[in-house]
Amino acid sequence: MKEEIQNPFPDNHCFFCGTENTEGLKLRFYWDTERKETYTEYLPARHFVGQGNILHGAIQMGLLDEIMGWTSYAFTREMAFTSELNVKFLSPAYILGEKINVTCRVMSKEGAKVNMQATLSSNEGIICTTATGTYHILPPNKYKTLVQGT
Repeated sequence: MKEEIQNPFPDNHCFFCGTENTEGLKLRFYWDTERKETYTEYLPARHFVGQGNILHGAIQMGLLDEIMGWTSYAFTREMAFTSELNVKFLSPAYILGEKINVTCRVMSKEGAKVNMQATLSSNEGIICTTATGTYHILPPNKYKTLVQGT
């Protein structure tokens, strides 16, 4: 069963998930309770093309980074930030007017660190890009100071 993860970010201006960012992707994320993973899909915009009809690698990395942040939050209900991200490009992610799928699952949690693995796949199920990442959980007061500037 998939449940939408409510956006925990107060300003809603994030490029990837903010509903108030007119230039953003406005992604919605879902937690699959059966598979224990986070899921989103995205219809790549033509202006994010790299060479040919390939979705620019920076956008692919951003999608993988973003889903890892959301997965960490869904898993811990605490805010975390990227401390390490390793990406492998396996097959081109084409902009063909079809959605791409991005999934992520937690591999382990060690103290304040959450280790995850994410995959970006074509609509046909071809794995295009994979990533592993480590996210560091911040105590609420540190998060508030760093992100909200208070």
